[in-house]
Amino acid sequence: MAQPQTDHYFVPAQSKAPILASISLFTLMVGVANWLNDVSWGRWVFFLGLAMMVAVLFYWFSAVVRESLAGHYNRQVDVSFRMGMIWFIFSEVMFFGAFFGALFYARQFALPWLGGEGDGVMTNALLWDGYAAAWPTAGPGQVGGQFQTIPAWGLPLVNTLILLTSGVTLTIAHHALKAARRGQVLLWLGITVLLGLLFLTFQAEEYIHAYKELNLTLGSGIYGSTFFMLTGFHGAHVLLGTIMLAVMWFRALKGHFTPDSHFGFEAAAWYWHFVDVVWLGLFLFVYVL
Repeated sequence: MAQPQTDHYFVPAQSKAPILASISLFTLMVGVANWLNDVSWGRWVFFLGLAMMVAVLFYWFSAVVRESLAGHYNRQVDVSFRMGMIWFIFSEVMFFGAFFGALFYARQFALPWLGGEGDGVMTNALLWDGYAAAWPTAGPGQVGGQFQTIPAWGLPLVNTLILLTSGVTLTIAHHALKAARRGQVLLWLGITVLLGLLFLTFQAEEYIHAYKELNLTLGSGIYGSTFFMLTGFHGAHVLLGTIMLAVMWFRALKGHFTPDSHFGFEAAAWYWHFVDVVWLGLFLFVYVL
């Protein structure tokens, strides 16, 4: 009995993209590290690395799109892409998990110890006598000075509603794609992109207000550092997700997707829904509690 034949797994030609991406990331991280430490050239190195990374990603993903349109990918390759995206999102879960863990540790353990609870009695008596543990705080010594927090029921609530709405519009666009209604795909996906841009605009407004009027900065002790660390990295992910969805919009405009073959769209949608879920955690633990 003849054995059923299986499709050959597509192996792309050797590419310089991985090493170029590594060089770009290294340049970017050197720049941001020195920028945060007030080195004069750090900012320019950061933007150089960022521009290099954007160029590499454009080149790399363009090659993947060309290979897909040429029909090189089969079911095995599709499964590999899906597994790769799942592991990528899992790594992002761990990324934010570490930051949420830092916030939890600071609030539930470090702060009470500094205030004299448990094993921190001597720490409080000898180093920070009179310090009362309360959140939010700049920590002992009032690092960064006095500051005010951003009310949860203002712009943060508006941004929460924006992201939740964007998740709905993206799902509608996905269902339209499965039904081969390209006009509706472009409409609802375009609305999703606009909602992402609106979220970023409001977050930028919030940051400007925090720095100029509330004295809430990255240097405002433990509260300022965790606040901007969590919301800032999330904002970067929203920016990346918005760019991904905008690229999917242009690809849909050119007719790249079919109801049965549109993993690029699905991958961007998975990422966007992940960003939505992370924001709900941020809104609850950073702004409300």
